[in-house]
Amino acid sequence: MNLKKKSECGNRDKHVTFSLNEKEYALIESYIRKYRIENRSRWFRETIISFILKNLEQDHPTLFDENEMRR
Repeated sequence: MNLKKKSECGNRDKHVTFSLNEKEYALIESYIRKYRIENRSRWFRETIISFILKNLEQDHPTLFDENEMRR
């Protein structure tokens, strides 16, 4: 993802809170340590947004359904 100056991205004044169980938290902590992620907030934001964009790209409407395209 492109890194932009804060003024180019706009103010991030919306907050999201979610809960994890012990295993989920340990998995994320392990990943963050392994890959030396310094900015957790940015990592969560980029991971979630990239997942959403990937799914939106795959779900775009097509002229033909999947079976017709495989013929």
